[in-house]
Amino acid sequence: MPSAANTHVFTGADGSILLSPDGDGPEGAGANAVIEGSDLIQVGRVTGVTVEVSSAIRPFHEIGQRYASELRSGNVTVRGRIDRAYVNGALLALLLGEAAGQRPGRSWAQPAFNITLMSENAAQPGTRSTVTLHGVKIEQWNLTMPEDDFVMEAATFQALYVTVRDEQA
Repeated sequence: MPSAANTHVFTGADGSILLSPDGDGPEGAGANAVIEGSDLIQVGRVTGVTVEVSSAIRPFHEIGQRYASELRSGNVTVRGRIDRAYVNGALLALLLGEAAGQRPGRSWAQPAFNITLMSENAAQPGTRSTVTLHGVKIEQWNLTMPEDDFVMEAATFQALYVTVRDEQA
């Protein structure tokens, strides 16, 4: 039975982020080693997560017409960013895989993993919204070390696809 649309509001305090390996191949195994080795199953110290899903829409214009006569959908891209108070190099290791600790003499598989973003309002237990990003790969990592503020890391990523599930209590 499909779930009903969620009508409750959430804040960041209602959220949690879970990471899991994507598949059993070399990319999933690489992600599993980093996730379990860094105790990163539940991601902490996150100050912001952005997920963007975009579809390339192409209008078809007929000669002599000013308005498009048809809109054709194209490629869908899923991307985002995580901002986190720097704790360890786990996100960098998810970008570099086995190259995070040494320079390998050959090519290596970049880890692929899933990110699950869950929001559940404590005042409405059992009412939750879950967004899962599948086949995630980190494309950029950066570290900010200001003079008198918290050390922060950020990572941008892309995902193969996204699924959404709402549950009502």
